[in-house]
Amino acid sequence: MAQTVYECMFLVNPNAYARNPGDVVKAVENTIKNAGGEILASRLWNEQKLAFPVEGHRKGVYWLTYFRMESTAIPKFRRNCHLQDLILRHLAIRIDPRLVDTLIAVAKGERVALTPEIELVDEVDADAEPVGVGADDVPE
Repeated sequence: MAQTVYECMFLVNPNAYARNPGDVVKAVENTIKNAGGEILASRLWNEQKLAFPVEGHRKGVYWLTYFRMESTAIPKFRRNCHLQDLILRHLAIRIDPRLVDTLIAVAKGERVALTPEIELVDEVDADAEPVGVGADDVPE
């Protein structure tokens, strides 16, 4: 059976992360490995105040991970996440195979090669109308 690549955003305990970030990272990675997954990229995403308390925490640390795993192992992965005290919440989604290399490269901080589907705007049209309203544009 073919393995699928997943992107998972973990919301981890901010107090545990502040005390020992290495233990939290190991716990997240072991959760994936114990379910039979292979980690492709893993990094800190953000630490911020939450919109509502989660298990009594008003702040959270978001940890982003890309991993490869058999789709039949996802229930075991979810169970491992629920049993892990350091993980407050998680959300795993399947990644389209066409996007895997690009997303993993970005997560690792590598340069992404441009493809015909990706275009960058190098020049700005000097004759174009400015967008938005400035102080000079407001009627009196």
